[in-house]
Amino acid sequence: MSSNIYNNDDNLEGWSALKDELNKQIKEQKVAVDELCNLKKSRKVYVQQRNSNIFFLADRGQTLSSCKKKLDSTKKELQDM
Repeated sequence: MSSNIYNNDDNLEGWSALKDELNKQIKEQKVAVDELCNLKKSRKVYVQQRNSNIFFLADRGQTLSSCKKKLDSTKKELQDM
C-alpha cells in the first residue's frame, strides 16, 4: 500500500514539474509575441538556428505567426493536462 502512495507522489511531482515548464514556455512565448507585435516595420528580426549559436535573418510576419502558433499549441497542451 505504501509503495502505491509513493508512486502517486512521484506522478504528482512529475505533473507539477511538467506544468511549471509549460507555464514557463507560455510566458516566454507571450513576451516574444508582444515584442514582435511592437517592433517597427523597418526593424530586422533574426531567428536562432536550433542547437547552435547561429542566427538567420527572418521575415517578421512569419516569425510572429510561428510564435503565435507555438503559444497556442503550448496553451492547448497545458489545458489537456
